[in-house]
Amino acid sequence: MNDPQKPSTKAKRWWYLLILAPVIGSLFPGLYGSLKPELWGIPYFYWYQMLWIIIAAIITAFLYNILKDD
Repeated sequence: MNDPQKPSTKAKRWWYLLILAPVIGSLFPGLYGSLKPELWGIPYFYWYQMLWIIIAAIITAFLYNILKDD
């Protein structure tokens, strides 16, 4: 039977939309394709992309932990 404390599989599908955040965040390089502002001497273009790598890893780990029982 269905466990009342677990969300249904259909409700869990919405969590997959979180994986789109890193894709959309790095999809338009015209928005972040500049040198300024710098962070510790690293141009904005590079540290913005590196930040999305970290965010994508966190989102992936979060989704794995939530959806691993599917």
